[in-house]
Amino acid sequence: MVIQAGQRAVDFEVDDIFGERITLRGYRGKRLLLSFYRYTGCLICNYRIESLTLMHPRFKRLGLDMLAFFQSPSKSILRYLGKQDAPFPIVADPERTVYRAYGVEPSLPGTLKGVLRLPTVVRAVLKGSKPGRIEGNPAMMPADFLIDAELIVREAYYGNDIGDHMPMNTIERWLRENRITC
Repeated sequence: MVIQAGQRAVDFEVDDIFGERITLRGYRGKRLLLSFYRYTGCLICNYRIESLTLMHPRFKRLGLDMLAFFQSPSKSILRYLGKQDAPFPIVADPERTVYRAYGVEPSLPGTLKGVLRLPTVVRAVLKGSKPGRIEGNPAMMPADFLIDAELIVREAYYGNDIGDHMPMNTIERWLRENRITC
């Protein structure tokens, strides 16, 4: 089941890596970037989390909350991403329950296309990242969803390869074009 723009976002109730309860309902009245990643040992995924962490102050000023899902267990997420101190919640979903609810699936062709992401891998390594264990399906594709204050998906982006996420300028443009007015 692929989620499309205009659909109501699929509700969930999960704990983040620190044990805090998170529900989609808790984001009512806010705008949310919901992101799905492969596993925390993935250099490309870590690079994207670092990029979102750097963009967080700007996106927060524009009224965006962020939430990230990994198919790795919490212990691994804390080990690999703990140094980044992400300013948004990260959820471990090793059973991929929420992945399935949002139609986030693996793709062998997408994994093979990921070879073209070698420059991103090199940048991540030069910044000190090290590859880690593969946890979950290594062919899992990333996905991003922009969800409005009424919990309607306004943008759905399913990656075509292992490092293909919604572009940052698409996120910023959506925020600027869809400001929340009180």
